Formats: sequence, C-alpha cells, structure tokens
Amino acid sequence: MKRIFLLVLISIGIALSLSAKPRVVHVMVALCDNQNQGIVPVPKSIGNGQDPNSNLYWGALYGVKTHLKKSSNWELVQTQKASASLPYKVLERIVFKHQKEEVYLVADAYDGAYIQLTTLNFIFSSGGYQRDTIDVNGVALPIGGSANLISYIGHNGLMDFHYPFGCVLPVNCDKRDVILLGCITKNYFKDIINCMDANPLLWTTGLMAPEAYTLEAAVQGWVYNESPEDIQHRAAAAYHKYQKCGMKGAKNLLVTGY
Repeated sequence: MKRIFLLVLISIGIALSLSAKPRVVHVMVALCDNQNQGIVPVPKSIGNGQDPNSNLYWGALYGVKTHLKKSSNWELVQTQKASASLPYKVLERIVFKHQKEEVYLVADAYDGAYIQLTTLNFIFSSGGYQRDTIDVNGVALPIGGSANLISYIGHNGLMDFHYPFGCVLPVNCDKRDVILLGCITKNYFKDIINCMDANPLLWTTGLMAPEAYTLEAAVQGWVYNESPEDIQHRAAAAYHKYQKCGMKGAKNLLVTGY
C-alpha cells in the first residue's frame, strides 16, 4: 500500500513539473549609438547603433550577448537575426536557458536610432501590454507584457525625448518586476512605472555603465527568488567588481523599490 501511495505521489510530482510554465526574463537593449543618442561619444567600433556584433551593449566584451555566452549560469539556445518574425527594428534576438532552473532569458537588440521605440515597448510591456509568446524548441515562452521580469538596458532615452502618453493604466493585474539599467532611471521613470503598477526591482540614481554583469547578477538573485534587498546587493557587488567604485557607492547607485 505504501508503495502504491509513493508511486502516486511521484506521478503527481512529474505531472506538475511537466505542466509548470517556465519563468521568462525579457531584456530590451537600445544599442549604443553615437549618431542618434544624446551620449558622450564612445569609440566608433562600439558606438554603431546599427551593428549589434561589436556594439557596447551587445557584442562587446560586457555586452548582453557576449557576457551571457561566457557565463556558467546560462546556455544559449537560439539566435535570430532581423526578420519579419521579429519586432520592428529588432536587429537580433537571443534566447538563453538557465543551467539549473526552468528560467529563460530573451534579449532583443534594437537599432540604436530607434531608442524611443525601445523605451516605449519597455514601458508598455511593464504595464502588461504587448503580450506575446514565442516558441523555442517546442517550449512556449511568454514575452513582452506576458514576461515575468522585463528589463531595459542602454542610454536613458527620457533624457532626450518626452514620454507623450501620461499615466496609462496597466492592462491587467499581473504585476511584473522590472529592471532599468541606464543613467538616473529612477528619477526619470518613477511616475511612469508607478502608473503601470510594475515593481521596480532595480534602477539607478546616478550615471552608470549599463553593462551586462550588473544585469546578470540581479537576474541570478531573481531566479532564486531572493529578496529585493539581496538582489540589490548582488547587483551592487558586481558593479563594484568591474567599476571599482566601492560597495557604498554601488549600493547608492543601484536601488530597489520606490
């Protein structure tokens, strides 16, 4: 009898694991662009917003694609170049799977000249709009407003243009976590993210280099369901490791919540 009961429990556990939906991080990257963004120019080789391969925020040493491909925490499972199946002005999409957990990371590299589009797509996704699903090796992954965690990486476009839509209410009550890595994102995005009823897991109070080591550290804490404060600590430690700015400075820069 005990054996039968044990087999039933195992069967239930297998069924639940098979039916469990993977968690998804959707990262929207505005490629660094000397010509089309109000930034201090970087070397031409990493500041071409139409070339993801060498771009500061994508193909360069600490860009999202290059850094995560080298990480022991993630495995690259899919790469897509610009096509009709990708969102407008997305030049490349990559999909990673976490090595230990049922978590996927989908990252989109947007043409740097379309930073306003990237920003608006991030904002509306944070409010549950632009819900979509993609198929990756037979697994349905929720992206956009359906993703569990949405991140923006790049220059803070709201320094260059005005957000034109006022307070747009979220489309549903599923509260999404968001990470905003750019300069002074808390100050510029606070009212918008609040209107969208999203949870600011990590954003910034000053100037920063939005490179992928900070993103990876924060996401790793999120994967393991750590507290916002622990996630902030992870991100600050990574930023200090690469920028040598001191833990106090890093924790003052990278903050969580309102």
